[in-house]
Amino acid sequence: MTKPTFSIVAPIYNELENIPELYPRVRDVMDQTGEPWELIMVDDGSTDGSTDVMRKLADNDERVRPVIFARNFGHQIAATAGVDYSRGDAVIIIDADLQDPPEVILDLIEKWREGFEVVYAVREEREGETWFKKVTASLFYRLIHAITNVDIPLDTGDFRLMDKKVVAVMRQMREKHRFLRGMSAWVGFKQVGVKYKRKPRHAGTSKYPLKKMIQFALNAITSFSYFPLQLATYIGFIAAGLSVVAIPVVAILRLTTGTALLGQATTLIIVLFLGGVQLISLGIIGEYIGRIYDEAKDRPLYIVAEAPADMENKEA
Repeated sequence: MTKPTFSIVAPIYNELENIPELYPRVRDVMDQTGEPWELIMVDDGSTDGSTDVMRKLADNDERVRPVIFARNFGHQIAATAGVDYSRGDAVIIIDADLQDPPEVILDLIEKWREGFEVVYAVREEREGETWFKKVTASLFYRLIHAITNVDIPLDTGDFRLMDKKVVAVMRQMREKHRFLRGMSAWVGFKQVGVKYKRKPRHAGTSKYPLKKMIQFALNAITSFSYFPLQLATYIGFIAAGLSVVAIPVVAILRLTTGTALLGQATTLIIVLFLGGVQLISLGIIGEYIGRIYDEAKDRPLYIVAEAPADMENKEA
């Protein structure tokens, strides 16, 4: 097979209804470039028949390259595997649910040809999403932007193009708890955004329920910021400052009025408050220690059960 100029990476997890639409739309868009391309579909442990559909597509079109995991490892890991197996001069990550329109890829490629090495897609509008998802997503992006020293663009997902120079650096970054949009911002190089309208899912349901969204946010924050640890310190100083202020207040009340703050309720409230602060602080520290533990085990990011014989994992 001819070495591709462009590698399209699509993580797949139970997207049986979307794959038949994803493939022809990617094909039609990429054929317009006049350059060789490949579509790397990373099957993240699908159980709905998506795996068989990918195999059939690969049988009919050698540009479709399925990488099949031994089990589910998660969206960020699946995208990482696609990048590891890519061969193109530019790599584009796209969701399989078609919320990221493949037609926008041409805009990303245009900026790449102008000399930009990371071209990220900026969500100007988010169609078909609940107000809760829109509000929490907006707050998350602004929070992560405020508390990190990495300039992570607002309102961007993993839909982006990365030059092979950027991909080479990304392959060296093997942390277990991954936040790809932050990692691609951290590496630097010339970066630019392209605005687009995010569409509703073509079919199926979101693979990011609230629990996974919270975990994803924790991974992002702990990967690029020490602010939670600093926050625990600030809360400790505030609590200590309140106690320092409270001591003379209690003394003055006792001397001037002959009374003091009495009762077990007051003591209990203070103890519970301080205990809560301590437990929250320990929990924050525990999150960071848990990530250190995962890194120390040094297990592989993923296990591939099946891939085309001529595909090489560039990271391995």
